[in-house]
Amino acid sequence: MPAKKKTSSASRGKGKVKKVMHEYKQGQLKSGGSGKKVTSRKQAVAIALSEARQSGAKIPRKKAARKKSK
Repeated sequence: MPAKKKTSSASRGKGKVKKVMHEYKQGQLKSGGSGKKVTSRKQAVAIALSEARQSGAKIPRKKAARKKSK
């Protein structure tokens, strides 16, 4: 019996982003809080990355959101 192949966090993240962007293109992507249809591509990307992080993918945070330490 062959060993099961483990999915890496990177491939898990790619799959999540692909799924969310497909929903956005089909016009089926809803925002989490209000439930309204997402019309902005940037918002769709943000939702995709957020969902990928929640599923355990190691995706770095946006650099501008971090505080610079001096």
